[in-house]
Amino acid sequence: MVRKHTSRLVLTAALAAALAACSGEAPADAPAETAPADAAAEGAPVDVAAVLKEREENFEGIGDAFKAIRGELEKDAPDFALIATNATDINTRAKLIETHFPAGTSVDDGVKTEALATIWQKPEEFKAAGQKLIDESAKLAELAKGGDKAAVGAQAMAMGGACKGCHDQFRLDDKK
Repeated sequence: MVRKHTSRLVLTAALAAALAACSGEAPADAPAETAPADAAAEGAPVDVAAVLKEREENFEGIGDAFKAIRGELEKDAPDFALIATNATDINTRAKLIETHFPAGTSVDDGVKTEALATIWQKPEEFKAAGQKLIDESAKLAELAKGGDKAAVGAQAMAMGGACKGCHDQFRLDDKK
């Protein structure tokens, strides 16, 4: 009985840490004007405020979906369909991450953001970190279909690790 409770406590703590790593970007006071984007091959300027709003909403959506997954895994009988749905939502949102960081939206451009300049300095590493979240969330969605709580919990932790890995490299840690 104590062992089961301790295992649940450890899983909950690990998932809470992973959720904290996946939480969205804090609201940014972005300039209202537009900034030119090197990546805008069409020649159109980047609406910095709109990009930051979309970026923040996408990360908040990822955080909310991960919180729902964690909540289900804390239950004795999780709703695996709900876990699969939220993992699929994370996967869909993860595929958008790379598009939310166009040139002109960096701290080096004078934008108030928690996104580190490393994103633009090491784009291949940033892309790989995003791909890891895409891959891990897809695995979670697939595993949830099997209904194995231990396997789903382990994969949720792996997915949270993908969030944390990206945050460690590419996001300002304002909690230090």
